[in-house]
Amino acid sequence: MRVAKIIFLAVCICMITGCSLWSWLGFGPSSPHGRGTPADLYRSGIEYYQDGKYKDAVSQFTRLREEYPLSQYTVLAEMGIADSYYSSGDYLMAEAFYREFMALRPTNENIPYAMFQLGMCNFKQMLGIDRDQEKTRTAVAAFESLIARFPSSKYSFMAEQRLRECRKRLGEHEFYVGRFYFRRGEYEAALRRFENIQQNYSNLGLDYKVSYYLHEIKQRLAEQAES
Repeated sequence: MRVAKIIFLAVCICMITGCSLWSWLGFGPSSPHGRGTPADLYRSGIEYYQDGKYKDAVSQFTRLREEYPLSQYTVLAEMGIADSYYSSGDYLMAEAFYREFMALRPTNENIPYAMFQLGMCNFKQMLGIDRDQEKTRTAVAAFESLIARFPSSKYSFMAEQRLRECRKRLGEHEFYVGRFYFRRGEYEAALRRFENIQQNYSNLGLDYKVSYYLHEIKQRLAEQAES
C-alpha cells in the first residue's frame, strides 16, 4: 500500500518537474539532496525516508513546509513529517503531527489515513494486561471515530481489525483485575469486573472463563450471605 502511494507521488513529481521516473526512483543519475525547489526538497525527503534516514527526512520536509507554505508539496510534506516520526518509533511526535494535520486540513483526502495512523500511534504504545490501558482506550477512540466518520474507507476496514485487538486487550485487562480480586476474596469487586467483560467484551475468547468465574463468585457470595 505504501509502495503504491510512493510510486504515485513519484509519477506526479516527474510530470511536474520533467525528470525521469527511473532516475527519481534511483535507477539513474539523481539530483543531490538539499536543492531548494519544493519538488527537490520533497523528493529529497522521500529519498531519505526510503533509506531509513528519518531525521534527515523530517529536516527536508520541515524546510519545505517553512520555506514554501503555499506549495502543492507542502501538504505532502506535513504528512511526511508525521510518517517519518512514526516510522522511527517516535510515536508521541508522530501523534502530535497527525493531530496537527487533521486540525489544519480537516477536509483533505488524507484525513482517513491520518486518523488511522493516530490510532496506530497509541496502538503501538499499548502496555501489557497488568498495566494501565490508557493508550489502548485512546486507540479505541481513534479507530471508532474513523469508522464512524468514514465507514467505506479502506482505512476503516484496517481499523476494525485493530479495534478488535484493542478490545481483546481491554477485556484481558479486566479479566486480570477481576481474577486478582477473586483470589483476595473481594467477590463484589470481582463480580463487577467479570460482568463488565460479559457485557462489553464478549466473543473475544474470554466467554468460557468469565462464565466459570461468575458462577464461582455468585456461589461464594450466596454462601457468605447464608453464614
